[in-house]
Amino acid sequence: MKPTYKVLIMGASYGSLLATKLLLAGHSVKLACLPVEADLINTSGTRVRLPVKGREGLVEVHSWKLPGKLSADVPTAINPREYDLVALAMQEPQYKASGVRELLDAVARARVPCMSIMNMPPLPYLARIPGISVQALRSCYTDPSVWDSFDPALMTLCSPDPQAFRPPEEKLNVLQVRLPTNFKSARFVSETHTAMLRQMEADIEAARFDTGSGKIELPVKLKVHDSVFVPLAKWAMLMAGNYRCITKDGMRPIKEAVHENLQASRDVYGWVVKLCVSLGAAEKDMVPFEKYAAAAQGLANPSSAARALFGGAPDIERVDRLVQAVAAQKGMRSPVIDEVVKLVDARLEMNRRAAQKAA
Repeated sequence: MKPTYKVLIMGASYGSLLATKLLLAGHSVKLACLPVEADLINTSGTRVRLPVKGREGLVEVHSWKLPGKLSADVPTAINPREYDLVALAMQEPQYKASGVRELLDAVARARVPCMSIMNMPPLPYLARIPGISVQALRSCYTDPSVWDSFDPALMTLCSPDPQAFRPPEEKLNVLQVRLPTNFKSARFVSETHTAMLRQMEADIEAARFDTGSGKIELPVKLKVHDSVFVPLAKWAMLMAGNYRCITKDGMRPIKEAVHENLQASRDVYGWVVKLCVSLGAAEKDMVPFEKYAAAAQGLANPSSAARALFGGAPDIERVDRLVQAVAAQKGMRSPVIDEVVKLVDARLEMNRRAAQKAA
C-alpha cells in the first residue's frame, strides 16, 4: 500500500492549488492562514478552477469531492512536528508577521523538510548553491532573520510556474488558474526526503478527477529534478515579464511587458539565463525564451508584484534586487535590471512614507 503524507502549507491563496493536487492524490493537507480564511475553508472547503485542454470553460475542483482530507488553522494553533512536509506558499514579506514568524521558526527547529513555492528563494536554499555568498544577499529580504534557524539540507525550492489568482468578486476560498503549467522542484539533499517528493509526484501524475460524467486528468503536475538550478529558471521569466510590468507611470500587463519590445525581453531573459549558467546551471535546466514568450501571450494582467507595489504595499518580494546582487557576485551587470531595482526602490519609499503619514 502506498504511503499517504501529511502536508502543512503556509498560505491558503496560491497554496490551495498545491493543496488540491495533493488532496486529489489522497494526501492530507493543513492550510495555515488568517482566521477568516480558516473559518471559511473549514466550513466550505476550497474551490480551484482550472482550464483543461479539450474542454470548454473551467473545471471546478471542490476539496470536499477529493479523497484527501483538508483542514485550515491559524499559525499559532499548529504544531509542525505533526507533518511530513511543509510547503511555503506565502509572499516573502509575510513571514515576518507575528504568528507566522513563530510558526516558521518552529518548523525549522522541528527539522521538518520544507519545500518553498515562493518566487523568492529562501536564504537556506541559496546556501545549497555552490559559489553564492548568502551573507551578501540578506539585504534583499524583508527580514532575513526569519530564515536563520533552518538547515539548508532540509530546504528545497519548487518553481511556482502555474499562474493563479483569487477572483475579486468571489469568496476567499476560490482560486482561478490562469496558466496551468507544472510545479518544478529540486530534490532534497536527503534520499529519504527526495523519495517522499517523488512519491507525491507519482501520485499526482496518476490521480484522476471525477467530473460526474467521467474521470479526467487535470493539469498542473509536480515534477522533481536532481538539479538545484531547475527552479531558478523562474528568475528569467520574472525579470523579463513580472518586474517589467512596473514602469515610471504605473503598471502594465505581463503580456505587454514581454511583447511590446520582444527583442528587449529576449535580451533580459538571455542575460538572466547566462547568470544561472555561470552559477552552474545547464542550458537544459532553463526554459527557452520562445516557450516563455508564448505562455506570456495569455497573461493579460499585471504581475502580483506590480499590483502590490501600486496598491501601496510597504514591502514586496525583491527578486529584482536578489538577481542584481547574485549577478554582482559574478561580476555581471544589467542596466535594465538596475533600472527595475531603482523604480521599485522609489515606489516602495513612496509607499512607506504614505503609510507613516496615515499612521
